[in-house]
Amino acid sequence: MASNTMAGLVAGSHARNEMHVLHGEQRPPTRQSLAKLCRVCGDEVGVRADGELFVACHECGFPVCKPCYEYERSEGNQSCPQCNTRYKRHKGCARVTGDDEGSLDGDDFNDEFQIKNTRDQQNVFAPSENGDYNPQRWHPNGPAFSAAGSVAGKDLEGEKDMYNNDEWKDRVEKWKTRQEKKGLVSKDGGNDPGDDDEFLLAEARQPLWRKVPIPSSKISPYRIVIILRLVILAFFFRFRILTPAYDAFPLWLISVICEIWFAFSWILDQFPKWQPINRETYLERLSMRFEREGEPDRLSPVDVFVSTVDPLKEPPIITANTVLSILALDYPVQKVSCYVSDDGASMLLFDSLAETAEFARRWVPFCKKHTVEPRAPEFYFSQKIDYLKDKVDPSFVKERRAMKREYEEFKVRINALVAKAQKKPEEGWTMQDGTPWPGNNTRDHPGMIQVYLGSEGALDVEGKELPRLVYVSREKRPGYQHHKKAGAMNALVRVSAVLTNAPFMLNLDCDHYINNSKAVREAMCFLMDPQLGKKLCYVQFPQRFDGIDRHDRYANRNVVFFDINMKGLDGIQGPVYVGTGCVFNRQALYGYDPPVSEKRPKMTCDCWPSWCSCCCGGSRKSKSKKKVHRGFLGGLYSKKKKMMGKNYSRKGSAPVFDLEEIEEGLEGYDELEKSSLMSQKNFEKRFGQSPVFITSTLMEDGGLPEGTNSTALIKEAIHVISCGYEEKTEWGKEIGWIYGSVTEDILTGFKMHCRGWRSIYCVPKRAAFKGSAPINLSDRLHQVLRWALGSVEIFLSRHCPLWYGYGGKLKWLERLAYINTIVYPFTSIPLLAYCTIPAVCLLTGKFIIPTLTNFASIWFMALFLSIIVTGVLELRWSGVSIQDWWRNEQFWVIGGVSAHLFAVFQGLLKVLFGVDTNFTVTSKAADDAEFGELYLFKWTTLLIPPTTLIILNMVGVVAGVSDAINNGYASWGPLFGKLFFAFWVIVHLYPFLKGLMGRQNRTPTIVVLWSILLASIFSLVWVRIDPFLPKQTGPVLKQCGVEC
Repeated sequence: MASNTMAGLVAGSHARNEMHVLHGEQRPPTRQSLAKLCRVCGDEVGVRADGELFVACHECGFPVCKPCYEYERSEGNQSCPQCNTRYKRHKGCARVTGDDEGSLDGDDFNDEFQIKNTRDQQNVFAPSENGDYNPQRWHPNGPAFSAAGSVAGKDLEGEKDMYNNDEWKDRVEKWKTRQEKKGLVSKDGGNDPGDDDEFLLAEARQPLWRKVPIPSSKISPYRIVIILRLVILAFFFRFRILTPAYDAFPLWLISVICEIWFAFSWILDQFPKWQPINRETYLERLSMRFEREGEPDRLSPVDVFVSTVDPLKEPPIITANTVLSILALDYPVQKVSCYVSDDGASMLLFDSLAETAEFARRWVPFCKKHTVEPRAPEFYFSQKIDYLKDKVDPSFVKERRAMKREYEEFKVRINALVAKAQKKPEEGWTMQDGTPWPGNNTRDHPGMIQVYLGSEGALDVEGKELPRLVYVSREKRPGYQHHKKAGAMNALVRVSAVLTNAPFMLNLDCDHYINNSKAVREAMCFLMDPQLGKKLCYVQFPQRFDGIDRHDRYANRNVVFFDINMKGLDGIQGPVYVGTGCVFNRQALYGYDPPVSEKRPKMTCDCWPSWCSCCCGGSRKSKSKKKVHRGFLGGLYSKKKKMMGKNYSRKGSAPVFDLEEIEEGLEGYDELEKSSLMSQKNFEKRFGQSPVFITSTLMEDGGLPEGTNSTALIKEAIHVISCGYEEKTEWGKEIGWIYGSVTEDILTGFKMHCRGWRSIYCVPKRAAFKGSAPINLSDRLHQVLRWALGSVEIFLSRHCPLWYGYGGKLKWLERLAYINTIVYPFTSIPLLAYCTIPAVCLLTGKFIIPTLTNFASIWFMALFLSIIVTGVLELRWSGVSIQDWWRNEQFWVIGGVSAHLFAVFQGLLKVLFGVDTNFTVTSKAADDAEFGELYLFKWTTLLIPPTTLIILNMVGVVAGVSDAINNGYASWGPLFGKLFFAFWVIVHLYPFLKGLMGRQNRTPTIVVLWSILLASIFSLVWVRIDPFLPKQTGPVLKQCGVEC
């Protein structure tokens, strides 16, 4: 799966036909240098009788001498220490329990092993003729496989041999207990020891995941209240429209328009949450199915992408922690590759990754030995928990103390690099050998690739392999459009396809570390499911954050979105892609349609006349014609699938492929070769002019083409990241991350769902990933501004969900959800107007609602009650706290009248007048003090609208109370309605006001706020009463006028 490790940084440009290895590095000892020594005892491995080097394990070639091999077979667990493959008997070695009776001699061992592996792989989950997995397909060595998979009887015998009788009985008894609790096995069942294998077979046949619907006692009342709220809204609008306020007609008209928009926005947000679901996975079954004892693991490889732009705004120590958590994943090391995209061509990040690779040689074995969580050292050592809990290894305390000391030294080295990078030399940066850094000009530099760790690269301190770590900086030249993050991600897709080509890809931001080392296994429970997996485009995990204050003042956690909206979408067609924490199916990113099993033809009756078939049975000719005319790539791909034994096809939809059409007549390999030659231009037009990459796109299960070498692959990798590679191709249009918006995540997921792919929302008990979020007000508003601007760009593009993809396979409720994601910024305009109306009413004495009758007031009360009950029931089934819900409501108003409003106007300026707005990277570093950045005040124009609203409403409250005091008790009744709406605005903007006032060590903000209000009101009352003026008792004397 991997190519050889390079001796240095490779930089080159395909257009200029240049490729240079700039410098060499001192590497830790490689496998070749240690291959002659036994990794167990340190002695020489020795040779066989025929003079060849003794190889104990033919799977991984782990160097073990013959005495250690024989001792392991007779006294140990009979398996290779590295890959856990069961040792086979060599010629001249004694037999042990568990050896095959018919095992061949050593001379024929290699051939026999290869044949057996091929036969086993062909029989695992073998498809039936109709494209489904056939539960009746027999394994040559044991019982039948179910559709969900199982283990063979022979494999169970080998597993049973690994335990003594007591351990085996304990394991089976524990399994029986679990099954009895689930009600799958009766307690009165037989206790025949011969049934042990059947129990484990039943366990393996169980699915890897299950859907957990919300209990009807919670979801049914929720749906009833939603329907009632719709009815109440209808009567409410009937009253509002039929009873205008003639004395304040403009205010009434504006308020009614705003309320209608709010109702429309609520419908878009509410109905995609109609059928929320939960899911749970079974990691033990995944291991039992794909990691059997004595066999090589069959888990699918994963390429992990980490993207970064500016290491001064995204500190290298944060990126290093993310990379270290990836390298320490609980996943086979040969199946993990980490690609770091440096879109700023920074030598600081390049040197930081070199230090990270060196530190990983000690950090990764420590994590795996002691199973620590999380596996990002900065966050592991900062945990305020009992780190000795469940740790029984006496050496743990000593090793943890030593590892913490080494990490502090590692941080010192990284911080030294950061300090050095603060001031760039006039002549530019130079590398270790004096060569100028190729990325000194960040806008004009060649593509760069450096492999730090890998299949044959540096080993850890225990002599074991580490996952591959690759530094990638794509080529940039003036005059080319590079498409920011989306272009960088597409470059990583192509580089990884050339170097490793894993079938699945995990996408992470540089500040999102892996908090759960089994996160990839959680995703594989869905992606490797034999029935559902092929139809999934991605598995999305929720975003969780560190470093946020307990009160979460600005709703940084987005709990309502991730725990309510996303679970609702999971019950329809799947969650939207949110930009990070997502495991992709590579085939879905290539623009292919999901596989569709061919349906059985409908039953027809021959007794009907032939002319009746057009009405009852349909036209067969029309179907055949549709089958003849289709995109060439779809036809070629389906032919390829049939040759592989899978009878489903990827039918290219017209908007996706739109290539040359040919007649269906591919019969035999000769015709296929002709068609392949004819289609070469079509492939290049779609994927670019890289034969290696094009070949990789047709390898659904991943892997590299045979006969490739490291030099050719590196040269091809430099080619696919060249700045002109995407010209005249479909990259960014139909393939990979889609261009056209700064929020490329929403657009990319939307295109996949339009093709018919489905996504899954996975919420493990331990959060899979954690990241950092901007916690001060200004940075938070700028982050929301970028998201809203991307939504406006999509709304004004051809990919708008309002009119795009109606001939596809997007479900209607899913379309409503996508419409909501692109129209929500426009809610800022009616929201701003609605928040201004209370102040205007208080200042003018007018009101948007005429005098209420008793019957009309019922609808107002019913509407407010339905809003409250809907929220309460939503919190009940989702488990979200009322504090998180209220913070979300508050920030909906704060962001709506500031960031969303600016996004609308910036989007219109960009589309109509071409005025582009630059995307500012949100700072990932926090202050040294805990939550110190929370109180950091940065003035920005986004603060003007909400500040104005607060002042207007506060002045309005003072003016309204003053007017009521002057006019007597009769004016207090109408005042209460106006005050209610004004206080509604002030309460929602309270966190914003708190952010404006900054850190208040002595006086709470609420005290200051109420002090101002009460002082103003009391002053007016004081003036009205005039206590210091003498009061006259008796008749009021007036000045006599002319008519006296």
